[in-house]
Amino acid sequence: MRSAIDFGITNTDAVTYANGKIYRWNLPSDGHLTMELVKTVLAAGEVELTALKDLAVTGGQHRNLPDKIGKCGITKVNEVTAIGRGGQALAGLTKETFETPILVVSAGSGTAVVAARGHTYTHITGTGVGGGTLLGLGRLLLNTADPKEIDALALQGDPNGADLSLADVVSGPIGNLPPDVTAVNFGRLARPGIQASREDLAAALVTLVGQVIAVTGINAARAQALERVVVTGHLIDMPSVREVLQRVSDIYHLNLILPKDAGYATALGALLHVAPDVES
Repeated sequence: MRSAIDFGITNTDAVTYANGKIYRWNLPSDGHLTMELVKTVLAAGEVELTALKDLAVTGGQHRNLPDKIGKCGITKVNEVTAIGRGGQALAGLTKETFETPILVVSAGSGTAVVAARGHTYTHITGTGVGGGTLLGLGRLLLNTADPKEIDALALQGDPNGADLSLADVVSGPIGNLPPDVTAVNFGRLARPGIQASREDLAAALVTLVGQVIAVTGINAARAQALERVVVTGHLIDMPSVREVLQRVSDIYHLNLILPKDAGYATALGALLHVAPDVES
């Protein structure tokens, strides 16, 4: 049995490999990392610390953990490596295609962009815009930081109830951009007398966050001459965010891979880094 934990700002994610299968679970994060938290996380997945050969950890303040807890060794994995390796797995790279270079956009509380070229992982860029932005502004604009509620509202709303579209601000086309594409995020609200519904505000908020992440990743991929981009992180658990990412992908003609179980990518990457024989 092998396990890994990713101590994120919003979520603590864990994976375990046992009986030929990968098991995944998570707990909310409060930003405080202790040995008791490690035991709590493992217990939530019904994993006994004494049953582990070793435990891989990444994210947060993982370097402050001891090298052992009881008889279980602790392997500390650099977060850039864990992001890159997890992205490779969720992008479907196999032993035969492992050397194919890809870009991994880790959309967590903030967003990190990592180039993965075989076993070489490089931090390329990033942005402070991510899931934390969505939840923080959701609390201010919508009076909720519940991602499920924000997602449901966004799916019912029209972002151009708060945004200005291209058709609102220019008299003709710009390149191949469609007329309803965003020209100014939340720009309509700067005009006197404009009131946006809660649903439209949610849609505009999701659009803002998703667009920043997608454009950051696409620009980084082109700067690095990488044709495959995979987006990971719990943010893309939200269908509304996935819709925004897909639309930007279509506009810029660069496919963004949006895998299942994307929120566990970094924990999975830490596990695969220390146990390459594990099949994801």
